Amino acid sequence: MTAVLMRAAAFVAIIIMGYLLKRAGFFQAKDFYLISRVVIKITLPAAIVSNFSKITMERSLLAMCVIGILCNFVTIGIGYITNISRSGDSKAFAMLNMSGYNVGNFTMPFVQSFLSPVGFAATSLFDAGNSVMCTGLTYSLASMAAGGEEKPSFNKVVKKLFSSVPFDSYVIMTILGLLKIKLPGIIISFADTAGAANAFLALLMLGIGFEIRMEKEKIKRIIQILGMRYAIAITMAVGFYFFTPFSLEIRQTLAIVTLGPVAGISPAFTAELKGDIEMASAVNSLSIIISIVAITTALIVLL
Repeated sequence: MTAVLMRAAAFVAIIIMGYLLKRAGFFQAKDFYLISRVVIKITLPAAIVSNFSKITMERSLLAMCVIGILCNFVTIGIGYITNISRSGDSKAFAMLNMSGYNVGNFTMPFVQSFLSPVGFAATSLFDAGNSVMCTGLTYSLASMAAGGEEKPSFNKVVKKLFSSVPFDSYVIMTILGLLKIKLPGIIISFADTAGAANAFLALLMLGIGFEIRMEKEKIKRIIQILGMRYAIAITMAVGFYFFTPFSLEIRQTLAIVTLGPVAGISPAFTAELKGDIEMASAVNSLSIIISIVAITTALIVLL
C-alpha cells in the first residue's frame, strides 16, 4: 500500500509543481498550448507505440477493447444528454471532460503493482478501446456538438479521426500487433524514451492550466460534472465486479480501471475547441485526486 500512496503523491506533486511554477512566473498560461501540442503530437503517440510494442495481442481478450469503447460511449452520451438544454459548447465540454480514462499515465502503475499479468493484459486491451475514443472519436463527436447546426457525418468523423496523430498511432500499432509484426528496435527505443516523458508532461500541463480562483458558477459546474462522472464510475465498477461472467482477475481489473480519472488528454482537446481550459484542467486535476482515493479504496476491498 505504501507504493500506491507514493505513486499518488508523485502525481499530485507534479500537478502542484506546474501550478506553482505558473504562479511564480516560470510558465505563462499560454505555455499550456505549446505543451498540449507536444503531448498530442509527440509524447502520447510515442507512449502508444511503446506500450503496444510490449503487448501480445490475444484475440480472446479483444472483448476488453469493446468494453473500453462502450464505457466511453456511456459517459459521452450521458454528458450530452444531461446538457441537452445548454449551448453546443457546453455539450462539447461535458462530452470531453466527463469521458475517457487516463489508463496509461495513471491506472497502469496501480495495475502493475497489485494485479497479475492477466490483469495487466486486460487493462492494456481496455485502454486500446479507450484510445479509439479519447484520442480521436470523442473529440470528433464533441466538435460536432459544438458546431450547433452542423450535423455529424461519417466522412467528417473519419477525417477528424485520422487527423489525430495518437489515433493514427493506435490504428497502426493494433494492425501490427494482430499481424505479429514487430517494429525495429531503434523505433521502439525512441518511442520508449519519448513516451516516458508523456506522464510528466501531461500532469505538468494540468498544473499549468489549473486555476483555483474560479467563479462560483464554474465551481458548481465542476461539481456537477465530477458528481455525474463518479456516480457512473461506481455503478460500472460494481456492475463489472458482481454481474459479469469474467474471471475474478478480469472483474477486479475492470472495477479498478473504470474508477480511473478522466482522460489526461481532455484539457488539450478542450483547448483545440477553444473551450474553458482552466475549468477542464480543474476537472481533470480533481478527478485524479478523487481516483487516487477511489482506486486505493477498491484495492483494499477487492484484494
